Amino acid sequence: MSRANSVDATDTNNSQDENNVEGMQSGQNEPSTTNAHSRHSMVQATSVEARQRRRIAQLEEKLEALESGRAVKEKQANYYVAQGRAIRRVVTLFDNVEDLIAKNDRRHEDDNEDHTLDQDRLQIGYITLSNTLLWLCRKASEMEYDEYAHMLKLLRQGADSARGDDTSKLKALVAKWVNREFKPDSPLDSNDKHTRGFSNNAVRAGIRDCSEGCIVTDLSFPTYLYDQYAANPDDLEEGLFKSKILVQAYKAVFTSPSSAKDVEGDGDGADIIQNNRRARRSYIGLQGLKVKKHIAQIINMRKVTPRSIAYIACLVRFSLSSITSWRSVDGDFDYIQFWCTIVDFFEQPPGRDARCRVDRLLEWWSRKVFGRSHHNNISEAAKANMSVNALAKQRAQCDDVAFDSA
Repeated sequence: MSRANSVDATDTNNSQDENNVEGMQSGQNEPSTTNAHSRHSMVQATSVEARQRRRIAQLEEKLEALESGRAVKEKQANYYVAQGRAIRRVVTLFDNVEDLIAKNDRRHEDDNEDHTLDQDRLQIGYITLSNTLLWLCRKASEMEYDEYAHMLKLLRQGADSARGDDTSKLKALVAKWVNREFKPDSPLDSNDKHTRGFSNNAVRAGIRDCSEGCIVTDLSFPTYLYDQYAANPDDLEEGLFKSKILVQAYKAVFTSPSSAKDVEGDGDGADIIQNNRRARRSYIGLQGLKVKKHIAQIINMRKVTPRSIAYIACLVRFSLSSITSWRSVDGDFDYIQFWCTIVDFFEQPPGRDARCRVDRLLEWWSRKVFGRSHHNNISEAAKANMSVNALAKQRAQCDDVAFDSA
């Protein structure tokens, strides 16, 4: 009995010891498992944070790339708009660029067919466009259609905005010139066009046909186009396109409003582009500032062209009228046909003598607007005898003599 009790007690103690050991082992294992979970959680947290940093960096790079691409596109768009500003002024007042390009393509495909006056006018317009925007043909050939269409849209936007700016500018200037020149009983309001048109005696005298009557259509050459605002019925070409207000408006648009103050004389001895260039250099040297170029400089224009005269003639006619918004037809007056008539006068003269008269008229215009530059009139023989070239020739001869005597 006592032996059995002793064995039971021993077994009980052993069992307790085993339980204690298991408990101790269990107690030792629990912190180990907790630490492992903790370490795993810390590793995961660190990994997520790193991934988030990398993701943020990637997004920032993408954003920078998008902004850079957007800046490039905006710069390109602004360039197209700026280049398009020349189109209405020197290429065509009403035709679209795509029409000029399409006409040239058709003409290239079938060059043997007879062409109408309108078709020839479009073709000359395309040539003028190519000479004005030298990059256009190459750029257009490299573009996909959607990009090409977008470029044409931006060019058209620039073209129309330039015409709008010019009409706004001349609206006030023409009123000032008429008031100063004619001193009408009812002065023209610079901001209100309702005081203009046939309701104003001074303006009516300018926009009526050179023949008797007040009905003016696109078949009319209004008196404001003539020198001294009067036409010779026996020679209607005499003095045509030589009016003071026409020259003033041309200079106001293409060189500067301030240059329009000086339109007297024949332009001898004054090179407005060269003078403007010198003034810009002098001003920049003194002030360290940029000086705005005038339109003729921006488009590298050194001579007056037929289409630019037609453009100004239309804008002056609109400025003298009482119509408040630009439109292609003003009552009986069709601006499209009026522009075409003036362009054809210069570009399609009926014979050699008429061509000579047109050339002399354009030379007169270029002197009036840009001044006379004698550099292009000097012959090659005269240039060779000028001191710079003569000295170079003498120095070369001296060198040859020294070489031969050595």
